[in-house]
Amino acid sequence: MSDFKKKVLGIVAGIPKGKTMTYAEVARRAGSSRACRAVGNILNGNHDPQVPCHRVIRSDGSTGGYNRGAQMKKRILRREGALPIT
Repeated sequence: MSDFKKKVLGIVAGIPKGKTMTYAEVARRAGSSRACRAVGNILNGNHDPQVPCHRVIRSDGSTGGYNRGAQMKKRILRREGALPIT
């Protein structure tokens, strides 16, 4: 596992319930501000429940993709209080 991937997974593992972080913010904190897509690709392959990849969203506020489906991501974020219930 690359150092960048370890950093990304560590950062995302630290996002508390009810909070979100953008792909760009994760990339910046991991030391590569232009690596937003790389962050998305890393999280797309994540199946570790200790790394809440559903808490990472796009910079425009939309939820973005999720390896278990975009609708599932929205449901989880709503349940955690990170998205308004609509």
